Amino acid sequence: MTAKLLAAALCVGILTAVSAQAADLPKRAAPPPLLPIPPAFTWTGFYAGVNAGYGFTSGPSSFTDPTYGTVTRSGSRDGFVGGGQLGYNYQFTPGSGFVVGFETDIQGTSLSRGSATIGTTPYYNVSPSLDYLGTVRGRLGYAFDRWLVYGTGGLAYGGGSLPSSASAYPYTLPDTSRIGYAVGGGVEYALTDHISVKLEGLYVDLGKGRTGMTYYDATTPAYYGTGRSDSGFGLARAGLNYRF
Repeated sequence: MTAKLLAAALCVGILTAVSAQAADLPKRAAPPPLLPIPPAFTWTGFYAGVNAGYGFTSGPSSFTDPTYGTVTRSGSRDGFVGGGQLGYNYQFTPGSGFVVGFETDIQGTSLSRGSATIGTTPYYNVSPSLDYLGTVRGRLGYAFDRWLVYGTGGLAYGGGSLPSSASAYPYTLPDTSRIGYAVGGGVEYALTDHISVKLEGLYVDLGKGRTGMTYYDATTPAYYGTGRSDSGFGLARAGLNYRF
């Protein structure tokens, strides 16, 4: 009887020790789920935005009128340019890769005429001002994830109004609208999936400059003429886009 009790007690002790050791073993739990990998960034999609910059001319400071001699210009003919744009991009491979697209924009301008004289007598340019400017351009670039470097080119157009002095000019006045081309390039960076900023430079040419007949009004006295317009000018601007 005593031997049976000892054997039973020994079995209970062994089972208790095994249970204690099993409780100390690490529990087997399922591993945590893997975090989803975010999709690669892409420039594909429509966008709209605003831009602002500065236009600057590089025309000659003087030209020769065939009848009255040298017309001397003075003062800056540069000015502010600002407006908005719409466009679409398509990226061939997400992340990094080639990007093609198109963009159209329109903006107001405040390019100055400056002043001019023949000798010491005022010379009034009766050509129209450039009050607005628009372009329709293709874009081709390469994306480095959120950076986009691109070239651009296409149609440019613009127009304006005639100055008050044009009423004193007895000959045919130039058309108030012009058409030409724009070429350039830029760099754009996506701050978020929807908002990007860009820096861009364009050369805009709105047709050949012309020199029409000059009229001299002795009663004023003053000269009136169509001058020699700066057909080409540079444009440097910054932009902000919202991508849909």
